[in-house]
Amino acid sequence: MSIRFGVSPIAWTNDDMPELGGDTPVETILADAAEIGFSGVELGGGFPREPAALGAMLASHHLDLVGGWYSTHLLLHPAEAEFAAMRPHLALLKAMGSPVFIAAECTNAIHGQRGTPLGETPRLDLADWPEFGARLAALADHVEAHGLNFAYHFHLGTVVERQIDVDRLIEHTPENVGFVVDTGHAALGGVDAVALIRQHCERIVHIHAKDIRRPVFETVRAGGRSFLDGVLAGMFTAPGDGDLDFGPVMAALAQIGYAGWIVIEAEQDPKLADPRDYSRLGLATLKAAAGAAGLRTE
Repeated sequence: MSIRFGVSPIAWTNDDMPELGGDTPVETILADAAEIGFSGVELGGGFPREPAALGAMLASHHLDLVGGWYSTHLLLHPAEAEFAAMRPHLALLKAMGSPVFIAAECTNAIHGQRGTPLGETPRLDLADWPEFGARLAALADHVEAHGLNFAYHFHLGTVVERQIDVDRLIEHTPENVGFVVDTGHAALGGVDAVALIRQHCERIVHIHAKDIRRPVFETVRAGGRSFLDGVLAGMFTAPGDGDLDFGPVMAALAQIGYAGWIVIEAEQDPKLADPRDYSRLGLATLKAAAGAAGLRTE
């Protein structure tokens, strides 16, 4: 099996800030993605939710639906309530043949709040981890029963943000609670992405590849500004345009025999950073790094 490269629609239109490309037609995103050379896309907020309609759109551009973000609220209610809430999303992914169900706990999350400083990210008390882990495990079992892999997305501004949060999640969950390894969120949250890949290979389900501009992030955090302020300031960019070296990440993936999707993300203002140009750069950067690491790609 080989690596397949996909792209996130967030480079074209940001669901958390519709003013960033919110009027971009889905057809434009899909046409651009196909023309650049991607094999798939993740689900965007403006995408159709009817399998027949979405399937026809994707097929016309020879693209697969890789997966799509789902916000869980397991700190507020038991897993059974989440099963009911997520049913339409899970059904859509299953109908589209998506291999992965991406989830992040968003109870009290601040990444979508323009006025809340990054320093006010919610934290989970040590005593709450066993129950949270048990609910995540039940969710992973449920997703797995429907034929998809469960991939938890640690994310700035949420209760799983730092290395200690990732370590506690691993401690309190079984191996089928997998991870989206997001290189940008890992770097800025203090998570060692390469070590996570190498030490917990059985949990590596999906990869989000985005670059960072660390000085921008440090300025935003020191100034008491929000996650969305950081996005607008340019703390994220496409691979090849920032501070990260993707060689060690690709080498680690090669070491564990990873064969799945690598999805390029670049949370930027599309008026300032043309998503086509940055996505091309990201794809070229990752293909070169993958080739150097000996990863087989489509």
